[in-house]
Amino acid sequence: MTPNPSRLDKAHDHRESPSTLAFLSRFFAAESAGGLILMAAALAALVVANSPWSDAYFSTLHIKIFGLSIEHWVNDGLMAIFFMLVGLEIKREILVGQLSSWSQRALPGFAALGGMLLPALIYIAVNWDNTETLGGWAIPAATDIAFALGVLSLLGKHVPISLKIFLSALAILDDLGAVLIIALFYTSGLSVSMLLASLGVIVFLMILNRCDVKKLSPYLVAGGLLWFCMLQSGIHATLAGVILALCVPLGDPDNERQSPLLYLEKKLHPWVAFAVVPIFGFANAGVSLAGISPNNLIDSVPLGVALGLLLGKQIGVFGLATLAIRSGLATLPKECGWFQLYGVALLCGIGFTMSLFIGALAFPSNPHLVDEVKVGVLLGSILSAILGVIVLLKARRAKASV
Repeated sequence: MTPNPSRLDKAHDHRESPSTLAFLSRFFAAESAGGLILMAAALAALVVANSPWSDAYFSTLHIKIFGLSIEHWVNDGLMAIFFMLVGLEIKREILVGQLSSWSQRALPGFAALGGMLLPALIYIAVNWDNTETLGGWAIPAATDIAFALGVLSLLGKHVPISLKIFLSALAILDDLGAVLIIALFYTSGLSVSMLLASLGVIVFLMILNRCDVKKLSPYLVAGGLLWFCMLQSGIHATLAGVILALCVPLGDPDNERQSPLLYLEKKLHPWVAFAVVPIFGFANAGVSLAGISPNNLIDSVPLGVALGLLLGKQIGVFGLATLAIRSGLATLPKECGWFQLYGVALLCGIGFTMSLFIGALAFPSNPHLVDEVKVGVLLGSILSAILGVIVLLKARRAKASV
């Protein structure tokens, strides 16, 4: 989920206010707060999953409502709302935002490409001789922007705003890559009739857009129908959220009331940041550590995921960003040094929401492998966060001493 840096600035500009209410308002207004809440939800899931309430936790997730388990409703239902917000942000940034020109796309574009390719290649190298686990190659390719920005926000003014903008733009392209990967590689057992029905709904949404219909209700009703059709078709239902978002018209980008896209994005964001993503984190981060020994950490899945996130992300993001800058295709973010850019590349190794999501898609019938994915994601993400913070703090001190 990609943040809006301008709101981050506003959140930081009023830190001196002594009012507790003002503090809470700033906290919940800041996009990075969603990452901090997600951290708390993930920690809570780990604690509960390894406590006397673990049986209740896991059994509750498997309770069925209208034919789907609670876990299924969270991963296929609530996450469709998350993907809708991702789609809205992608469209806005490409049309009028940080990705609206080639010069703006160059640095985050190269960085995102490297940050997807290298982790996948590392995972493939580790799992090359295991056909059962090789399908998880895309798990370490995704960055959790909410988590990464939450960690970045802990550093406050130690990090220039240009780095936050860079991370935001990179995450937009990273999210786009993850959406394409899910659509192309994690779809199976297609139902032709429901696929045709989905295409019919998509055509209807496109007609609404072409006719410049600005009322949101027709789009949302059609989007709900599209979600159902895609759920039955074999294509992952969460993609309905992205398709719906791309059909919502931008309207007047300078007037929120005249822009259906901006209005819907504003309304969705707090729900996604403070409800949808934390619920997903709580439902998916819980893994019992009782049967896991240090030897399990070198199993091919957790090792491939952890190394992909920790090494693949930093090498891929920093390496291709450096290539783009050295070749003259892009420039360093303002007031940012190479060491700081490397620190952010390390933070890109925090792969939580999307990595866990892809892990569940990669091994839908093997709970043991899904648990190993969780261990690898947690290990790689925690190490990336710690090292990223250390590097950014040292970079700030070095810069201050010059």
